[in-house]
Amino acid sequence: MKENESVRGAAELFKALSSPARLALLIELERGPACVHELVQQSGASQSLVSQHLRVLRGAQLVRGDRRGKEVVYTLMDTHISALVADALAHVGEPPQPENVPVVDPEHHEHALSEHPTR
Repeated sequence: MKENESVRGAAELFKALSSPARLALLIELERGPACVHELVQQSGASQSLVSQHLRVLRGAQLVRGDRRGKEVVYTLMDTHISALVADALAHVGEPPQPENVPVVDPEHHEHALSEHPTR
C-alpha cells in the first residue's frame, strides 16, 4: 500500500469511528461476540440503525460477521481496534497539557507517528 493510500485509509477509518453509536458498538464487541439483537438490546437503538452502523464498521474492516445458523455473530477484526478505541477514550480523559511542555517523548512512545511516513 502506498503511503498516500495509507493516509487515505486511516482517514476512512477515523470517518467510520466518528459516530458515538459506532464507538459504543465497538466497545460492546470488545467485551465479546454479539448478535444484532443483543447489540440492539444493549444499545437501545433500533435494529435497522444497529445494522446500518455494523455495515459501516464491516466496510471499514473493524468488525466481521460470521453466520451461525440464522444469526450473524459480530466480532472485532483484531486487537488493534480495541487499542485504538481505548487510546482515544484515554486521550479525551487527559487534562490539557501546557503548550511549552513536550507531550510525547518519541524515544519512548510505543507507536510513534514517525514510524509511518506520509510522503
